[in-house]
Amino acid sequence: MYRAVAWDIDGTLIDSEPLHHQSLLAGCRNWNVDLDDLPDQAFRGIHMGDVWTMLRPRLPVGLDQAKWLAAINAHYVANRADAVPIPEAVDTIRTLADRGVPQVCVSNSGRQVVNANLAALGVLDHMSLTISLDDVSVGKPDPTPYREACRQLAIAPGSVVAVEDSRTGTKAARAAGLFVVGYLPSGGLLGDVDLSTNRLSSILDLFPG
Repeated sequence: MYRAVAWDIDGTLIDSEPLHHQSLLAGCRNWNVDLDDLPDQAFRGIHMGDVWTMLRPRLPVGLDQAKWLAAINAHYVANRADAVPIPEAVDTIRTLADRGVPQVCVSNSGRQVVNANLAALGVLDHMSLTISLDDVSVGKPDPTPYREACRQLAIAPGSVVAVEDSRTGTKAARAAGLFVVGYLPSGGLLGDVDLSTNRLSSILDLFPG
């Protein structure tokens, strides 16, 4: 029934949210902007274009968005070893690859960060394609990133399983018409999903070998 998997990355495959937050703080400190009052999860699942808009009143007048983002990404890439794999992520990806299941990544991060994360996990070669924020006109929760992934795969959205750990992501996948798996390691529900799980290996049940 299902023919492919579309993975979110941050918080789903790799525990990168703390590093993203620290990179945001470090990048902004380049312009003497202190964001230490923000909670660690302040921008979880939100793409950087929206983060820029939300923080703009606190940033210097005339600061270029591209320069700001480059500083944040540079800190992230330099410290990517601080991000660790989510339990079962790498083994699940490799098992799906062994079963011949096409896999893609759909992320609200830029291309530089996406590639750094997948390389750190050692799974970049298992991905048929990746969709970063640099590849689309608008990020999640808009469905465009998932629609673009399905278009490039040439597979109908209803035959693709999306795995997400945030409401921003599940909303995007739902609007694009994918089968939506909400991943919460602590258990519970994550918005409008077709399946909730606290173990990534449960995805294998949808693709029996």
